[in-house]
Amino acid sequence: MSTNILQDLEQLIPKDIIKVDEPLKRYTYTKTGGNADFYISPKHYEDVQRVVKYAYHHNIPLTYLGNGSNIIIRDGGIRGIVLSLLELNHIDASDATIVAGSGAAIIDVSRKARDLSLTGLEFACGIPGSVGGAVYMNAGAYGGEMKDIIDYARVINEKGEMLQLTHNELELDYRNSVIQSEHYVVLEAAFTLTPGEQQAIQSVMDDLTERRESKQPLEYPSCGSVFRRPPGYFAGKLIQDAELQGHRIGGVEVSKKHAGFMVNVANGTATDYEKLIQYVQQVVKDKFHITLEREVRIIGEPVQSEE
Repeated sequence: MSTNILQDLEQLIPKDIIKVDEPLKRYTYTKTGGNADFYISPKHYEDVQRVVKYAYHHNIPLTYLGNGSNIIIRDGGIRGIVLSLLELNHIDASDATIVAGSGAAIIDVSRKARDLSLTGLEFACGIPGSVGGAVYMNAGAYGGEMKDIIDYARVINEKGEMLQLTHNELELDYRNSVIQSEHYVVLEAAFTLTPGEQQAIQSVMDDLTERRESKQPLEYPSCGSVFRRPPGYFAGKLIQDAELQGHRIGGVEVSKKHAGFMVNVANGTATDYEKLIQYVQQVVKDKFHITLEREVRIIGEPVQSEE
């Protein structure tokens, strides 16, 4: 990658938010992933726009990264620019509406709602993702999802233009949204909630937290729920019935605690994850004639073959 890109970027944005050849395993929940040519973490929307416009006009690959909770970055890393949104983490409230930056943890937004005695976000108290990631995939848990509460999202398109999308324009569906199909990036989202009773809200959050901690393998690095729910089935139950719990490839294994998760138990790599995912998909397909579709995103370049 040309050093001219670095020189150009340093003219556009603060130098201290640019990192070169940065290991991405520092930023993923799986603790795997190769290096980014350029890793940029803007603190202001205008800097995001400048980078997006620059990448668009110079045909430089651009990848957005939230908090890395439901993603696997291949061991070959990512070419071009990786734009981290974690510094866009403000959480502001007005009446029954909370506006949160893309990089804010959705867990923190749910706690802010609780502190303000606003109900509707309790389901998100255990979702490890960022606001941007949650909107991107219409994240949900325990019967709730983003589309139930979102009012609008402010986004940037591939050309660096800022847009504001209403609830309907976001086209939120099961683990899907227009953000994905149009390659937008979320800058912030507004959630409209309902006034409630703080103790009742806390009680629901405590219950959901206990259920999550008792069932999910939170003690190991993981990419969260690996597969989408097949119509009429549960992915974890299918994997369990296929007797795949504990099956390991390299340092990654199907969790013995919850078959829908794959955990990094022994310095596993992204390649281990990808091979294990493919193996599980094949076994379930052979045994039950059901195709498991990934919920986790896999991006980046594979390691160059040594052959």
